[in-house]
Amino acid sequence: MATKPERPETSLGPYLASIRASKKMTLREVEEATGREVSNAYLSQLENGKINKPSPHILHSLAEVYGVDYSVLMERAGYIVRPTASQERHGIVPTFAIENLSQDEEKALLTYLRIYRNQRKK
Repeated sequence: MATKPERPETSLGPYLASIRASKKMTLREVEEATGREVSNAYLSQLENGKINKPSPHILHSLAEVYGVDYSVLMERAGYIVRPTASQERHGIVPTFAIENLSQDEEKALLTYLRIYRNQRKK
């Protein structure tokens, strides 16, 4: 079962090493668990920072073996960039789920929302 996603405070290599250590697995055991998709030598290079951006396929194999969320490994490898707190939306507005909402449409909806909230306060 996958663990809860975390923010990437630790780079990929040390993070992978810490997971493997917590699972009490050797490099060779991980190699066997991935069906030899990730060799022990390659994993060692990943953990020591000699390889910083493995393929998504390798990350998927490791996520499966370690029971961690694939997106966490993708983020730590630099494939996914999560929005900062100032870029994240607060609340859920169903209309924002519509694909291809233009900036003008979004602006109009936010204006309407402000008007609506002001009317409710009265």
